[in-house]
Amino acid sequence: MNELGQQKRPFVFLFDFDCRQSRVMEWGDCGTDLLWRTPHHSNFRQVPHDKHPVEWEIEPVSFERYQKAFELVQKHIHGGDSYLLNLTMPTKVNTNLTLGEIAHKSQSPYLVYLKNEFVCFSPEIFVRIEGGKISSYPMKGTIDANIPNAATLLKTDRKELAEHNTIVDLIRNDLSRIADQVEVKRFCYLDEIQSNQGKLLQMSSEINGQLESDYHAHLGNIFAGLLPAGSITGAPKQKTVEIIEAAEQYNRGWYTGIFGVFDGENVDSCVLIRYLEQSGDKFTFKSGGGITHLSNCHEEYEELIKKVYVPIIGNH
Repeated sequence: MNELGQQKRPFVFLFDFDCRQSRVMEWGDCGTDLLWRTPHHSNFRQVPHDKHPVEWEIEPVSFERYQKAFELVQKHIHGGDSYLLNLTMPTKVNTNLTLGEIAHKSQSPYLVYLKNEFVCFSPEIFVRIEGGKISSYPMKGTIDANIPNAATLLKTDRKELAEHNTIVDLIRNDLSRIADQVEVKRFCYLDEIQSNQGKLLQMSSEINGQLESDYHAHLGNIFAGLLPAGSITGAPKQKTVEIIEAAEQYNRGWYTGIFGVFDGENVDSCVLIRYLEQSGDKFTFKSGGGITHLSNCHEEYEELIKKVYVPIIGNH
């Protein structure tokens, strides 16, 4: 990344959750094995597919399994080891969609399709670098948009605000290690997300900092200093990652990793959430949410299930 950045040669990069897998390749080397789209760039055109009713049946982990993990997390939170932890679980999915079909039909800010492995339709920016300014947009807080006064309820919920405040503080500290003049630019703004299950409201904030003028030559160092992403781990980060591994008892893989694009001047990247992977003929959706001392186990379990969707509207 440092070498390509210094030469200002456009490339893309993928990191998995625990940075055990990574791919860095120039745009022309992606071929059809890695299709991607950001708000400003893409290496593929959406191809029309035959319209048909979407079959989408899910088999979440049992509440008992989730509760066991949740209680372990709460034990560590009350013991002072963590004060925010992103707890996730795998959900089996039976669908008549293919990963490629989802990639071509999905409506989302970011799209990443690694052939025969996964498709990700992420709404969450990780960091953007434009003209030397680095910005992060942590997303914490979700509610069904159809609930009366949904926006007000989300913005005044003690648990959601505690979670959001913690992650903003964590990201601000992360950026302060690699940038100067770090500040919170926007706090608790809402985005509406459309899915095959209905509309959701999600709460985000914007945090900015200023990089050195030669940042192109240090892109690898910059991202190494930020990973794993704070919004899908928790705080304090290192100890929280240890608790995550003990509580979840499954391999996240590429899920909650990072995808990014360097166009020769600027960087755009996303967190790999809203993620469906394939193994043989079996599909697994991975999802979760932030846990604090104010969290309710039943509500968190329901939120995990609510996030198991594809951003395809109607009979497609």
